[in-house]
Amino acid sequence: MCRTVDLHQAVLAKNDENALALRGYLGDRGTVAVNLLSSPGSGKTALLELLLARAVAGGTPAAAVTADLATENDATRLARSGAPVRQILTDGLCHLEAGMLQRRLEGWLPEGTRLLFVENVGNLVCPASYDLGETLRIALASVTEGEDKPVKYPTAFGLAHLVVVTKTDIGEAVGFDREAFLRGVRQVNPGVPVLETSARTGQGVDALLEHVLRCAAGEQRHVPVLARQHERYLHSHGNGNGVGHGSAAGHEHEHSHEHSHEHSHGPAPVDGQAR
Repeated sequence: MCRTVDLHQAVLAKNDENALALRGYLGDRGTVAVNLLSSPGSGKTALLELLLARAVAGGTPAAAVTADLATENDATRLARSGAPVRQILTDGLCHLEAGMLQRRLEGWLPEGTRLLFVENVGNLVCPASYDLGETLRIALASVTEGEDKPVKYPTAFGLAHLVVVTKTDIGEAVGFDREAFLRGVRQVNPGVPVLETSARTGQGVDALLEHVLRCAAGEQRHVPVLARQHERYLHSHGNGNGVGHGSAAGHEHEHSHEHSHEHSHGPAPVDGQAR
């Protein structure tokens, strides 16, 4: 058991080193990375497609990397936005790691890219522990998943700089308890902004893009309590040196628009107000 825990800590320490290097690489290019975490079926891809399309339409250079265990379906969908898109197939790995992302970006990330959206593997457990060098981490949950998602997955929601509710257009139909959801969010991540969105109606999409752009411009973002605790742990124990993950990504493919076939701190609105 001790050896397993030590190995896990070594893997995370190595990932933190890679994330630091990736954060510097992106910073030098003026690119802000946004890490999107959610369960499968949350509507993350549909929302991201709209975000990319509106960024492109508004003249903001944006790109996306999307990760899945298999298929290139999400990259195909996201490429319809007109933004450059790349797929990572993890071959069974349930999360992205900073080294995997960095290797995929090298030699590909278009010069002048302002926003890089990273659509993580659909999973609220493993991806929550891995820093990808992002500036902004967003945890998403749909109204169909139940209002207790934040308390069931406290790390994923507790480390988020922003929480996004999706599919709000059907919230009433599925009996979504909005207030219970917000209480759960406040329990695991006090003060975190929450945005309510619908890819079908477009609700909240512009507000979400504006929030991301404000963060990219340097606006102070929310600092999760859990992140501060993690920082204290790192300072007291050190990052250490470890070995890389043994099951790195296998196949990676690029999609373009012409192809035939996603620790820091700022208020965002819930129905126009931060909550």
